[in-house]
Amino acid sequence: MADQETKPHTGEVEMFLGQVESERKRADSHVLIEMMSEISGEPPVLWGTMVGFGQYHYKYPTGHEGDSFLVGFAPRKAAFSIYLMGTFTPEEKARREALLAKLGKHRMGKACLYVNKLSDIDLDVLRELVEISIRRMRATYPAK
Repeated sequence: MADQETKPHTGEVEMFLGQVESERKRADSHVLIEMMSEISGEPPVLWGTMVGFGQYHYKYPTGHEGDSFLVGFAPRKAAFSIYLMGTFTPEEKARREALLAKLGKHRMGKACLYVNKLSDIDLDVLRELVEISIRRMRATYPAK
């Protein structure tokens, strides 16, 4: 089985954010760090070029397994990628869709929310999405 490429490491989150060209994106990153740290109760950790909070271990019926963060984001050049894996479940679909309708300017992939800047969205709605995602991930993948 191949090694998992994206892993938590000891890189400095602040050093990473210092390399982000846009001052606005750096400031928005700090808002996301504060929000996600508070909700998860976990510190920010670099996972490659993503900032993650908390961790869980998954194992699929195929035998593939690995580790990932509960919730996180990446300050990409074009837009923020905000990872909300726990909102992409059948149990959360209706609630996620209702919240996304109130969020503001965004695009949504399966479990990845794309936002240009935080001023484009309602942060209270984002907070609720983050809370849902973390709760669902912890329920689905309890710590051992």
